[in-house]
Amino acid sequence: MILTLRAQRAVAAMVVAASLWACSGAQQGPRAQALPPANAGALDKMVRALNEGRAADKGSRSVELLRQALQEDPSLWEARYNLGVLLADRGELGQAEKELATAASLAPNAEDVAVALGEVRRRRGEPKDAAQGLQKFVELYPKADAARGVLVGALREAGDYAQALEQARQILVRRPNDPSALAELALTYVAKGEVDTAELLSAEALKAAQPSAAAERGAGLIALEQGDDASAFRHFARATEIDPKDHTSQINIGNVLLKAGVYNKAEQHFRAVLELTPDDEGATLGLAAALRGQGARENKAPYLEAEKLLKALLERQPNDTQAIFNLGVLYARFLNQTADGSELMKRFLSEAAEDDPARALAQQIVSEGNAPPASKN
Repeated sequence: MILTLRAQRAVAAMVVAASLWACSGAQQGPRAQALPPANAGALDKMVRALNEGRAADKGSRSVELLRQALQEDPSLWEARYNLGVLLADRGELGQAEKELATAASLAPNAEDVAVALGEVRRRRGEPKDAAQGLQKFVELYPKADAARGVLVGALREAGDYAQALEQARQILVRRPNDPSALAELALTYVAKGEVDTAELLSAEALKAAQPSAAAERGAGLIALEQGDDASAFRHFARATEIDPKDHTSQINIGNVLLKAGVYNKAEQHFRAVLELTPDDEGATLGLAAALRGQGARENKAPYLEAEKLLKALLERQPNDTQAIFNLGVLYARFLNQTADGSELMKRFLSEAAEDDPARALAQQIVSEGNAPPASKN
């Protein structure tokens, strides 16, 4: 790991394992605020937390030690950064954002902090906030290509394609063959509907000497856009081999399997994501759909688990139109609760985009709910 200067002074003769995952590097640029030397006791707890690791019991012991360290030294931004990363790993995105935002205010020149905060905001569905923070960072530190790469994705998700293209090109000026930048550029062209250009850029990204999960993921999304599910599956599978924590590729593998009707295999991929990030929206929706596909009149347990998942998602995100629609379909088509399904579809129709292709089925279910009961005679 890389220790900051103040941490080096405080640690003195302390031996630190080279495999630790913790301390962020800092960018050269405007001088960050001066911080007092790190508290030796707090630093010791941080190092112990890092030695505990991220995997054991989902990092619970590490989280406890990092919180103890911050009680002793609230200005130890390295501990806040690591706590934020661990909380994000566990799917506690709200708390992760809070810790990373505080770390960013204490160490405004730390690129790893800026990147982690941006990624958490993207995962929370806040791409505009992510882009705003990262834009400020790269203006101060123009060579911060990792932060700029995340900025490209955030701008794309926020719908600002022109700026996304410009930021990706700035990376490629300095690093012409950067596979992640090429993949981000390709995905931006996909979002713009220019699939042919995206395919050419994706092919260049895949030529990189080092395998790139981002390049494989981008190629998979382009293949999906072209209707080539088999090719998409292969690219997503390679992405997860390169980076086992590539949640997006895991979800997309699950979605391809859903489309093929292989519900039990799809379920495995969605559960793997939710094991790491319990509140992930895409994995929750996917798992609910996979369970729905495995239910039956004589076996309603999968339907009921799907209902529970969708209700929990709506408690967290009451206006999530995909969750509203899927729960409406579950009630109307699988649990024989036509009235409940109709009410949910009314909500969906009031909130969904006018060009949403799901509106036709939603309107049909509303009509069924409004129909008079059939005569018994």
